[in-house]
Amino acid sequence: MNKKHKYLLYRIIVTIILFSSSFFLPLNGIYRLTMYLLIYLFIGGCVICKSIKSILNGQVFNENLLMTIATVGAFYIGEYPEAVAVMLFYQVGEFFEKLSVERSRESIAELMEIRPDYANIDSNGELIRVSPYEVAVGDVIVVKAGEKVPLDGVVVSGESSVDTSSLTGESLPHDVANGDSIYSGSVNISSPIRIKVTHLFTESTVFKILELVENSESKKAKTEKFITVFARYYTPIVVILALLTALLPPIFTGDELIKWVERALIFLVVSCPCALVISIPLSFFGGIGGASSNGILIKGGNYLESLSKANTVVFDKTGTLTKGVFKVSEIVPDRENATEKDKNSLLELAALAESYSDHPIALSIKKEYNRPVDYTRVSDVTELPGYGITAFVDKIRILAGNEKLMKKHGIACKNPENYGTTVFVADSGTYIGYISISDEIKPESVFTISELRSAGVKNLVMLTGDSKEISEHVAEKLGIDRVYYELLPYEKVTATEALLDDIKGNGTLVYAGDGINDAPVLTRADIGIAMGGLGSGAAIEAADIVIMDDNPLKIVTAIKISRKTMKIVRQNIVFAIGVKVLVMVLGAFGIASMWEAVFADVGVSIIAVFNALRTYKVIK
Repeated sequence: MNKKHKYLLYRIIVTIILFSSSFFLPLNGIYRLTMYLLIYLFIGGCVICKSIKSILNGQVFNENLLMTIATVGAFYIGEYPEAVAVMLFYQVGEFFEKLSVERSRESIAELMEIRPDYANIDSNGELIRVSPYEVAVGDVIVVKAGEKVPLDGVVVSGESSVDTSSLTGESLPHDVANGDSIYSGSVNISSPIRIKVTHLFTESTVFKILELVENSESKKAKTEKFITVFARYYTPIVVILALLTALLPPIFTGDELIKWVERALIFLVVSCPCALVISIPLSFFGGIGGASSNGILIKGGNYLESLSKANTVVFDKTGTLTKGVFKVSEIVPDRENATEKDKNSLLELAALAESYSDHPIALSIKKEYNRPVDYTRVSDVTELPGYGITAFVDKIRILAGNEKLMKKHGIACKNPENYGTTVFVADSGTYIGYISISDEIKPESVFTISELRSAGVKNLVMLTGDSKEISEHVAEKLGIDRVYYELLPYEKVTATEALLDDIKGNGTLVYAGDGINDAPVLTRADIGIAMGGLGSGAAIEAADIVIMDDNPLKIVTAIKISRKTMKIVRQNIVFAIGVKVLVMVLGAFGIASMWEAVFADVGVSIIAVFNALRTYKVIK
């Protein structure tokens, strides 16, 4: 609670005490008027000042003017306690609204705390503290235990654990060592580390995230825009209607003017649009804040609203539904009753032949081998793009590659029935076995698909550049409805456009990809979700929503948050308008008093605001 909120609370408490005491004081006439007028000015003087300032600035019609007219009018007709009560409860409502807005910014503020204040540059063994903006690519910085990592880079010395919860929403720290990438916004937990900077601060992960969050409020949902326009035209209409209510009936019916003035004042109090103007933006802000605490960055309320209508989710395969990391899944020597020794021998020959290659397949074989490579045993290595490797291991010619390499050298091999990439190995022109390498499906992917179906998503589609066999195998295993395979990037866009035509006017299409190769599709979809956006500038730029780790289950969480937010928004609209219309009608017939009007305004506003705060509850 800041100083302004504390001061407002102090005035409310004092006013309640004075207002309560006034009922026990035997004051009449001018003394009674003076007492209530002083209490009124104490609690409502700022509201009157705001309404005057608004008029002078050309913004005549707002809730401050409505409250001022209503309460001054109440004094005019002699309803002094009612005038004070209206202003008091209006300020109580303002207090809760301001307190709620402050709370609404807390989750965003926590995220904003990842902004680094400085960087320690290592200059000839001396640490110089500078602004992150002053650090160049290639500079070496030192991050001590407890400090924020100010820029993206690669660890060049030291080992430590880092906390990435502010980026990913995951509470568990992870270890980094020499050669590991590290991202700005992380917090170094245990030991000092030296980092070679790979991106300028303006291109860093933390800068892009902060920029995204700061701009999120500018992208309002259609509902928010409607409420803003509604309030702009609603207030002057209300003032005119109140004026007509006060003047016309006495003219045509001969009733007392004061009776209809009172009803007009009730009309003014009830009609204040505070409940809608405050609670609706607060709901969207809460949804964005709740998502950010889950490691889900939503660029604006418009995307949150659109996501709630998702009925088609399209996935990229590699890196989204699968880990995107090749791993040896099978080692099969061409020998009956092959032993573990035979498998190890086959793996060793393949690892030695691939020892000089940086191809992902070669790296996965070497990782599986997991022993130091004796390069003295390897010579005459030739890498054939699209085929594989030829090399001499212990002066014996080894071939390691695809079926085309075997056919090129006239070597017959068995075509295994698997769903991964196959590396065939030949020794001195003789086929000796194969090694299967596959991309693992993420453990969360199966549950993600089932949860999306439970959430009412009707169409689940996968787009991939991979082969038919592998693609259909993954789709079948996950339970995906349709799969498009062997697609080039531009063909993914074409396929997405066809899907958009299929669902036109019936929900929205969400595309989830890794954010780099899929940037064109992310842009084309109704909602683009970048998976594993941590450290990826392309992901943050192209996508509407960025999931800061690679957990596809958070797509479900994002959809649930969006639908919960929109449900609360609709509840507030129906509740606020319904109660206000009811009390307006009752007031016009003289049934509702000023006290009911106070509830219809302040009470409804407070209830709507507290309902809006439910969007902050994190959905797991």
